[in-house]
Parts: sequence; C-alpha cells; structure tokens
Amino acid sequence: MNAMTERSERGFPGEGLAKGLAVTFKTMTRRATTQQYPDVAPELPPRSRGVIALLAENCTVCMLCARECPDWCIYIDSHKEEVAVPGAARPRQRNVLDRFDIDFSLCMYCGICVEVCPFDALYWSPEFEYAEYDIRDLLHDKEHLGEWMATVPPPPAHDRNGEPAKEETTAARKAAPGAPSAARPAAARVRPEPGPAAGGEAS
Repeated sequence: MNAMTERSERGFPGEGLAKGLAVTFKTMTRRATTQQYPDVAPELPPRSRGVIALLAENCTVCMLCARECPDWCIYIDSHKEEVAVPGAARPRQRNVLDRFDIDFSLCMYCGICVEVCPFDALYWSPEFEYAEYDIRDLLHDKEHLGEWMATVPPPPAHDRNGEPAKEETTAARKAAPGAPSAARPAAARVRPEPGPAAGGEAS
C-alpha cells in the first residue's frame, strides 16, 4: 500500500522531462524581443543607480558620507578659511572642499552616501556607461563627479494618495484662520481667568 502511494505521488516516469520539454517548446514558439543596445538606448526605471553625481556647492565637508560608506571608497580633503561677516565681532570659519573622490572600482552602489547627506550634495544619475580599460581611471574626482549632475533626472511628482510633505502640513497649519499668530510668543498670549467650578459657588 505504501509503495503504491509513493508511486502515485511521484507521477509517471519521465514526468519532469516532459514538463521541461513543454516549457522549451512553448518558449520556442514565442517571438524574440531583443533590445538593440547600444544602438537603441535602454529604458531604465526612474530610480536606477548608475553613477553618483556631486553638487560641490552644497557640500559642507561634514564627512558623513565618508564615515558611513561601508567600502571606504570616498576620499575627502578640505581646509578652513576665514569669512568676514559685517557686524560680527570676529570673522567666521568655513570649510572649503579641496578633494572629493569616489573610487567606483570599490563602490557597491548601496546608496548610503546619497541618503545620509544632509545638504543634498550627492545624487543618483542613471548613466552607467563609464567603463574603463584601466581600473585606476574609475577614481572620479569632484570635477568629474560634477559633470554627472547634468544627467540627474528631476525628482518624481508627489503621490496624491500618499501623505503630504511636512513642509506642506506646516504651511497649511499656519495659514488656517484659527491658527495662533506667529509674531506673538506663546507665553505672551492672554489666557482667561479660571472661573468657579461647575455646580459650585464663588467664595
């Protein structure tokens, strides 16, 4: 009885081969769709990760991207300069970016550097055609990374069914007619005097 049950569960001999040949013949009857690359550019998804572009004007040399990079493929050098501020008691110091290199031979395209940048200095570009014959040429400096900014696509439109942005929520709250005035601090607002308790008598 057990042997008959095992045979019925396994099926007839050669069942797996027959299923495989059926899939093969089904695929052979379909028309092949071949993308004619590189003559025809491929249609990439909007969030494709090709190369990392740098907007050097936004970089404040906070070193967050270099510290969070799991491959240590970002190299940053900077120096400090004094900036005279009118009306200030002493000049202020600011960081000036001297070197920003990314070694794409080590990069694993995780996107952590783009996500942790607080000043929107790093962007994803869908461009992926930057192969080199020499692996040393995959070290892109800040000038080379800045050239990729022209290929960065605009941000996608906000989803209407999604949650509104925090900036929109704050602006709508301030524009509401019953919203408190921002010019007057909360401590200066007049509060009504507490009256007698309900059902009691004033002393």
